[in-house]
Order: sequence, then C-alpha cells, then structure tokens
Amino acid sequence: LADLAVAGRSAAFCTPGVNIGLFCSTPSVALSRAVPSKAAMKMLLTGSWIDADEARRIGLVNDVVADDALGNAVLTLARKIAEKPRPTVALGKRTFYQQRDLPLRQAYAVATDAMVENMMMIEAEEGIAAFLEKRPPRWPSHPASLAPSE
Repeated sequence: LADLAVAGRSAAFCTPGVNIGLFCSTPSVALSRAVPSKAAMKMLLTGSWIDADEARRIGLVNDVVADDALGNAVLTLARKIAEKPRPTVALGKRTFYQQRDLPLRQAYAVATDAMVENMMMIEAEEGIAAFLEKRPPRWPSHPASLAPSE
C-alpha cells in the first residue's frame, strides 16, 4: 500500500476479475485497506471502471491533476514531505499503521507512547524553538540541500 497517491485526470481503476469468473481476492486485501468497505465491494463485485475523480472521492487517491502535470505534482508532494524532520515522519508513519487496527483503548495507548517518544526527540525541541523564535526550523536530520528555505 502506498501512503499517498496522485492520479492523472485520465487514470481509471478497476478490479475486473469478476468479469471473467475470478474474484480479485488478492487485490481486495490492499483495496479494502485503502477505501471504505462499500466502495471496495462495489469495485470488486461489479468489475466496473472508476475514473480518477471517483477514485479521489472514495479515497483511493489523494489528488487528481492534469496528466501533463502528474510528474510535477508528485515531485512537489515528495519535496514537501522531504522537508519535514525524518525521525518525526518515520515515527508518525509507524504509529499510524501500528494503531490503525487496534481497539480504541490500545490505539490511544500506542499513540500516547509515540507522542512521549516524539516530544523527547531533538526535532521537537528544534521545531518548538523555531516556532517561538518565529523562524523556519533547521532539522538536524537534514542535509543542507533539504533544509526548508527561509
């Protein structure tokens, strides 16, 4: 599964197995984790194509852009994420996926532990200091080429 997805306007998506007598069981694993159950089942049971706008509406993709702008849109999104502190992003991603399928009480326990761990990171110290000093943060985990521009 991808954390984020950007589609060109002409993109279309389908789980067509049912059309030839083969239910898309393996694709259903990823699909069921990416979109609401009813949207996944509609795709899986009908084998019908959905366009990029429908894929965005159901959460299969985050953004839809002109086909000729796709590469630039993906690069812009990747750069925006790359500007963030790496350890913070890594902890956040790990926590998000770890807590997602847990019962609520356990999910909050995992998230609370992660929040404490995050607050102990040098990145949090720098981010808070930068905020208070009204300046862009200088992430210790970044080479100069990835530092946020001032």
